[in-house]
Amino acid sequence: MRQNEPCLRDFVSRAYIISYQEDIEPLKQNLTSQGFECISMRQKYSEHDRDYSRSYLCLLNHVRAWEEIVATQAISAIVEADFVPVRQMGKLPIPCDLQRDRFGKVTLEPFADFGIAWLYTCAAQVYSVSETGKAIGYSSSMVAYLVSPQAAAILLEHAESIHQQFGPRTYSVWDSQVEHVLRSRGFQSYIPFRNYGEHGGHPNHEHYLAKLSREHRADVLYDSLAFTPQYCYGGRYPVWLKGFLARIFARAKGLGRLVCQRYVRRGVWKKSSRPHWMIGFAILRQLTLRL
Repeated sequence: MRQNEPCLRDFVSRAYIISYQEDIEPLKQNLTSQGFECISMRQKYSEHDRDYSRSYLCLLNHVRAWEEIVATQAISAIVEADFVPVRQMGKLPIPCDLQRDRFGKVTLEPFADFGIAWLYTCAAQVYSVSETGKAIGYSSSMVAYLVSPQAAAILLEHAESIHQQFGPRTYSVWDSQVEHVLRSRGFQSYIPFRNYGEHGGHPNHEHYLAKLSREHRADVLYDSLAFTPQYCYGGRYPVWLKGFLARIFARAKGLGRLVCQRYVRRGVWKKSSRPHWMIGFAILRQLTLRL
């Protein structure tokens, strides 16, 4: 990040932490210490809700946060309870393009078509890279992201369509459809140069039953994690070893996606007017020894 340019904490001040019964204190304390106003969105389920799909219950959690963002009309961060930020996340670069004033100075206003910016990505793909080095693309995870009020309103419509199409008891990949839904309405979705944190949760059995990957981790991080993820605890291996092996596997998987052209697909960069920008972005983000 260039000197004197605004950072993430300058751009967004509020973080909604969505949870059920999880302990969110380490996450809340870390974000609060970085200057974010943390608002806990702890979901309470009735007996009637207990046979709902876990994916639908997760959607309901996000819906509450989207409603708040529409009401306040402020770009905000939404993080799930098992998100583990990197140290000093608030001082990292803003992951989307910003406008400039008539003197050429960067403002804190995004372009009008800003919809969402992921802070953590899963199965990410790059569609294009701007002249300022910001990547527009796809991600399927909603563990941590920034969202505009305009995009939140569209996502509320998306949630209603999921309810009408699948109902509350059927598993749905609603999170994988977010980028397409926003793009169809003219909004851009940004993916970060490197991840601002890690998905620290345990494997999701419902994903396994749906023949999806049971667990997903950040392929490359901006910095060391602020605290130990949940997945490091339990089992016969020491906490440090489980964390080390998880990060080794995540980095290897990320490099594999790069080599196999799944992060930047061949058909996409060949049609791009600036393919070298996309390829450079994809390679440079991996050029770090940090796990």
